[in-house]
Amino acid sequence: MVLVVAALVQSAATTGCWSATPAGMADDGIGIKLLDAPTNRRDDPRANKYIVDFLPPGSVISRRVEVWNTSDEAKSVEVYAGAADIRDAEFTGGSDRASNELSSWISFDRTRLDLPARGKTAVLATIAVPANATGGEQYAAIWAQVAAPPSAPGTVRLINRVGVRIYLSIGPGGEPRSDFEIENLTPARTADGRPEVLAQVHNTGGRAVDVSGSLLLTDGPGELRAGPFQVSAGKTIEPGGRTQVSVLLDQNLPVGPWKAELSLTSGLINRTATAVITFPSAPGIGEPVVPESAYFTAALSGLLAVACTALLWIGIRSWRRRRALLRSGL
Repeated sequence: MVLVVAALVQSAATTGCWSATPAGMADDGIGIKLLDAPTNRRDDPRANKYIVDFLPPGSVISRRVEVWNTSDEAKSVEVYAGAADIRDAEFTGGSDRASNELSSWISFDRTRLDLPARGKTAVLATIAVPANATGGEQYAAIWAQVAAPPSAPGTVRLINRVGVRIYLSIGPGGEPRSDFEIENLTPARTADGRPEVLAQVHNTGGRAVDVSGSLLLTDGPGELRAGPFQVSAGKTIEPGGRTQVSVLLDQNLPVGPWKAELSLTSGLINRTATAVITFPSAPGIGEPVVPESAYFTAALSGLLAVACTALLWIGIRSWRRRRALLRSGL
């Protein structure tokens, strides 16, 4: 996923993008990608693209990033850490050199790179978490930046930067659980007549998630199948947060009914929701449909609650019986 962030700070126009697969790249040909991942996260796609880790206070880790120049001219590149946050389901880098607690813990073996045309090099970043660090998940970014001089006196200087996201959870004991659920699916039709599926996603864990995925339609009119259709844009959801993801479909798709199966992924977490939907014939939003998986979860929770109540009642009766036998001397 590539995200473009633009800001105007201190008479400089700043644009940037995040590392993607294989890496983030700015318009003028600088790129960056993460080279290292923790041993226990080797199989996690997020941890191979972003710095995702859990550390107790007082810990120190090092990660390498590769910065390269894909242009035909030499470039002077600055490397630094900056603040980041999650706003409106987007991982957002702070403007210019804005800092926060996490970015202040990050240092580099070098901060200025003179890259020849088509050259690349690795930079070592060290994150030293203080012993009195605030607990919880924090966000920052490692930026590689080039600045072009003003094209004329009084004009704005253009700064391009590419970044690697950092999701760092701090605390004693074990890492908070990561999880999310798809709460409902809603059929809709856009103003220009395209059918759309909206999904409410809830982060039920203690760490941010980056959700993306696809939708498959089956059992349509005349046994039609359609898809898979990709989620329009990936979303980053903070712990406990909710957001809506959307899937735009082909304008000529029949209204249905359809069996809709939405599959979403964040790292190693995969969740699927299935529901029968019918699209509105005119622009607008239909009624939300609770996925079959949610009904199953609710039913399972109900059965577990009944089972626990029954076991508790059996335990109480058994305890009362033993107490009565003891009192009678048997």
